Amino acid sequence: METLACTDQELVNSYIAGDHQSLEIIIRRHKKRVYSYIYMLVKDQQLAEDIFQDTFVKVIHKLKSGKYNEEGKFLQWVMRIAHNLIIDHFRKEKRIKIIGEQDDANIFGKIKSYDLPYEQTIIREQIHAQLKQLIELLPPEQKEVLKMRHYMEMSFKEIAEETDVSINTALGRMRYALINLRKMIDQKNLVFSV
Repeated sequence: METLACTDQELVNSYIAGDHQSLEIIIRRHKKRVYSYIYMLVKDQQLAEDIFQDTFVKVIHKLKSGKYNEEGKFLQWVMRIAHNLIIDHFRKEKRIKIIGEQDDANIFGKIKSYDLPYEQTIIREQIHAQLKQLIELLPPEQKEVLKMRHYMEMSFKEIAEETDVSINTALGRMRYALINLRKMIDQKNLVFSV
């Protein structure tokens, strides 16, 4: 079968059936997104690389042991494993990290990631879920730029090239995305702090 054109699920099934090349393809396919997500939270290249490797060691172990049942949602499953490993790391290190706090206008800087007790971890995850739901309500162009900037950590130059628009257009879409998010947050009286 032509493995590059396969879906994630087909590649997973092929790997479980013994085709190790399928796993290499799926890792390459999602490496940038998974690594960017990890790095965004830990802000340390070496640590991000370690957690990335640990994530896929765990993925391989779970696939080999038959514990994968997230049909059609491979990337989300991998991201959840990475997220849990990040939480485990911060629990061990007992360090405080502030995610993306660059200026007061940045709502992403309002979500803090601490060495949290279980209840607060759940609250923080609910906050992230609410924010993701709000992001999905944005117009497609704004949503795309926001995700590329904050979740994939792409520069505005990279975003402009990827979306085939000018840098000013990409910046404008980001600005309107943040304005619209703030309006939705205010309308729903949401509070984004733990």
